[in-house]
Amino acid sequence: MNSFGTLYRVTLYGESHQKAIGIVIDGMPAGIKVDHELIEKDLMKRKPRELGTTKRIEPDMYQITSGVFNGYTTGSPIHVMIENLDTQSKDYENLIHHPRPGHADFVSQHKYKGFQDYRGGGRFSGRLTAPLVIAGSFAKMMLPYTLSHDLIQVGECKDLSKLDEYLEDIIAKKESVGGIIELKVIGVDPGLGEPFFGKVESLVGQMLFSIPAVKGVEFGIGFKGIDLLGSKFNDCIISEDGKTKTNHSGGINGGITNGNDLIIRVFMKPASSVGVNQDTYHFKHQKVESLKIEGRHDAAIVRRAGIVLENAVAIVLADLFLQQKAYQ
Repeated sequence: MNSFGTLYRVTLYGESHQKAIGIVIDGMPAGIKVDHELIEKDLMKRKPRELGTTKRIEPDMYQITSGVFNGYTTGSPIHVMIENLDTQSKDYENLIHHPRPGHADFVSQHKYKGFQDYRGGGRFSGRLTAPLVIAGSFAKMMLPYTLSHDLIQVGECKDLSKLDEYLEDIIAKKESVGGIIELKVIGVDPGLGEPFFGKVESLVGQMLFSIPAVKGVEFGIGFKGIDLLGSKFNDCIISEDGKTKTNHSGGINGGITNGNDLIIRVFMKPASSVGVNQDTYHFKHQKVESLKIEGRHDAAIVRRAGIVLENAVAIVLADLFLQQKAYQ
């Protein structure tokens, strides 16, 4: 649905071209000093500033309308709203009968019987990740952990010092590419999570797969673990606080954090909107026709997605952190 979490619960609302998007954060403890510098810094990381990112430039001026007083959280639900100001809805009118391949146009038409807001991808747009970033910023204000992200690979480019040169060729071809981002969380307490349905991997995976374009999530060594025998895959404990010699499991055993760093890698697919004409079905004309997609889109959306993934993980950890405190 539209909400995630138990004790730190977020409800996301809005569509890409509606007047506003936003989020309601429920469960934020009272007395936390609101770090506006952190929020603005995180939002800036999401902005399209580099080669290969969209020309849709939103100011992302957020408004906190409840839950904060005199610079501190009050303990009541926090509502944050962001206006959509830089929209070009006319670019999407031809997609009503000619859905874009790779997008949610076709499935949303079926699910919502034509009543969906199709402009800019509507509810399925990456635009909705802006308020998600803010909810993650609030989560980080109360977490005693250090979160970070690194871009590992973009398309075939592994030498990121040559990334702009590589993307110039992609842009010239009117194409897009995906990428891999690595997330790290340092200082995590042992004991977060529950066996089976409340596993850390399950909850983090659920949150990350909610983000548009995410197609793969792995923890620790991930799929490369296929090359290791059990004795080599195992992380031997070397101290009484649970520190391990290796970290193939990515800081999690049995779905519960073990005190080592959380290591998560995420694959984001190439943006589906490309400038290359694509032959796909036209439902009104009842035949396959060439589709040219208009609008402003990312050739490498992965360049600005790291902070979205990082803050999404922060939301999950905030919920688990508060649950652990409640049990204690």
